[in-house]
Amino acid sequence: MISSDAENSMAVRAAWLHYAAGLSQADVARKLGLNNLKAHRLINKANRDGLVKVFIDGDIGECIELEAQLCERYQLSSCVVVPDLGESDLPLKALGIAGAQLIRQELDKKCSSIGVGHGRTLAACVDNLAVKATNTTHFVSLLGGLTRKFLASPHDVIHRLAERTAAQAYVIPVPFLANSTEDRKVLLGQRGILEVFELARKTDLKLVGIGSTDSEASLVSTGMIESHELEEVNKAGGVGEVLGHYFDVNGNAIATALSDRTISLSLDDLKHSRIIAVAGGAYKTRAIQSVMESRLLSGLVTDERTARALMLKSE
Repeated sequence: MISSDAENSMAVRAAWLHYAAGLSQADVARKLGLNNLKAHRLINKANRDGLVKVFIDGDIGECIELEAQLCERYQLSSCVVVPDLGESDLPLKALGIAGAQLIRQELDKKCSSIGVGHGRTLAACVDNLAVKATNTTHFVSLLGGLTRKFLASPHDVIHRLAERTAAQAYVIPVPFLANSTEDRKVLLGQRGILEVFELARKTDLKLVGIGSTDSEASLVSTGMIESHELEEVNKAGGVGEVLGHYFDVNGNAIATALSDRTISLSLDDLKHSRIIAVAGGAYKTRAIQSVMESRLLSGLVTDERTARALMLKSE
């Protein structure tokens, strides 16, 4: 006989697969190794127990274990591991739902200020965020939001957050990367930009993504930087990136000319901040681990497959 806790876990997993991944009940049954009737009953149980809302509320035993393991291994204050929905390289659907839930919880707690990075994963979080007006929280961009050609980044999320929450949102209307360290000093010396940076430093929560240093890096694909500019980082052993700072496999920060030109908060500004990353995907595992090893993060939202890979790599 299946225990009550195990059945609850299975019901939550079935609900994720049916409502979040969009699988039919027959597909859910095949995925979980059950007959169609059992899958149907589990999904009904999730509905009957009030677990299925705009998001799916409930815990899966295996995911809870991974959360505890990751918190202990990487000294995190919080961790959320969402079920594997069978997505390919980048689990945007699962991470988007979980990230949106995190933002909603912070709004419900009336967090006064949230700093946000940019990237595909954070954009997915905002896309999954239900419209919810707030007058107690303001959002602040943590990075320059323009490409080298002064185009808006397609994954800059600050404007979308403002639309969905009707909150005040402060942007940094300069390129992510300055042409030189001298240009960076000039840009940061401008009064309006200086004031936004001061707001960014003081945010109660900083919500970030994690980037890789390979050819698939989001910073390259969006035109924020050029591929050849990552060569110095790779030669120095760079593996992962967060807010324009690069780290090697052991979590050591790598000082490069590229990071010296990035319009972002300094590592000193970030060291005593509450920083939660939303990140996952097979090709990003090494990058995520390198940032985790830096002990810069307070929390992580990731998917089940990535969580297992992170624990395997740490053994």
